[in-house]
Amino acid sequence: MDGFIAYVCDQLRSWAPVAARRMFGGHGIFRGATMFALVHADALYFRTDATSCGDFAAAGMAPFRYVRAGRSVALGYHEVPAEVLDEPDRLAAWAERAYETALRRRVPGAAARRTKSRVGSVD
Repeated sequence: MDGFIAYVCDQLRSWAPVAARRMFGGHGIFRGATMFALVHADALYFRTDATSCGDFAAAGMAPFRYVRAGRSVALGYHEVPAEVLDEPDRLAAWAERAYETALRRRVPGAAARRTKSRVGSVD
């Protein structure tokens, strides 16, 4: 695990047990089975929605973006301010909100549909 990801996991340790998993050139940060954050290029991004993205915008933080088919695509994750990252108690409060957002954004039965669609598939 790279140093920044280890630091993020350590900072979140007092809030909840978390795990980092390599994904798409970065890492997803999970609490249990729920991904609530991602790390890309030594930046931490928390899951956001209409109720929480204003806090990130007010702090001057942009959404996570990547380029697909020549177009910039924004995901529902915003970069965490450095001053929040360096204060475990503040980070825990922001992480809790990101986790709650991720739980709200879950589509009921999505995991079951993915599993069902793999049954009988040829790899």
